[in-house]
Amino acid sequence: MDYFAKLTQAPGRNELPYNPCNLLDFELLVLAAGDTASGKTGDREVIAVILGGKATIQVGDETFAEIGERATVFEGKPYSVYMPMGHDYVVTAVTDTQIALASAPSDLQTDPYLITPDQVITGVWGADNHTRHFHQILVESVQPQFPAKRLIVGETFTPSGNWSTYPAHKHEVDNLPQEAFHEEMYYFRVTPDNGFGITRFYHNEDDATNYTVKDNSILMIPDGYHTYVGAPGFKSYYLWFLAGEHRTQAVVADAVQVAGLEGMKR
Repeated sequence: MDYFAKLTQAPGRNELPYNPCNLLDFELLVLAAGDTASGKTGDREVIAVILGGKATIQVGDETFAEIGERATVFEGKPYSVYMPMGHDYVVTAVTDTQIALASAPSDLQTDPYLITPDQVITGVWGADNHTRHFHQILVESVQPQFPAKRLIVGETFTPSGNWSTYPAHKHEVDNLPQEAFHEEMYYFRVTPDNGFGITRFYHNEDDATNYTVKDNSILMIPDGYHTYVGAPGFKSYYLWFLAGEHRTQAVVADAVQVAGLEGMKR
């Protein structure tokens, strides 16, 4: 089974070529100014994160007009629209626009809503050469005003040469408070766009796989440990989104890597 893919950026909908996850799915919308895309959420909840450009998003009877400020993911915080199950939607590009659509099964009946940049929580995780910056977009523990059934969503920015989501961690079983089951995906962008990074995925060190991350690629994580490092000279971004049986987060870090960091402090 493969857990990594390079996506297309053709006009319209760009779907995953395959998907090892049972809950999560992802599409990339690429629209030129004036173009539209429509769909139905069906039995899923969908969050539309504007990666770059400006769009109007109509969900049922709600219209979120001309939203989007940043030209690329590296230029500010996003606008996002939560689209509940059972709704039709239409996306109309005001400018050339790219929008990430992350989804998961849902039976939650609620109204569509907009998440504005000033409602996105920002901060820094890690230390030394595993420092990274984050945007929390739809995270119950810090944004309880935003209802969702399963989705947990945010963005991480990894500086040149830094490790990210390190130590590697997993969240593959429900064993609270130590660990909570969540599938996850990382959708990557890299600048300059000819840059690269390495993401490492494994269940144990004997089956570890290192994937070369390029701009517009995705790691799909139904289980297992995962981490990422960006090459020097390139800044990396990934949209992360999770889904499980609940929205409480708890992870287990790779004990060997934790011990290594502790050893550096002594």
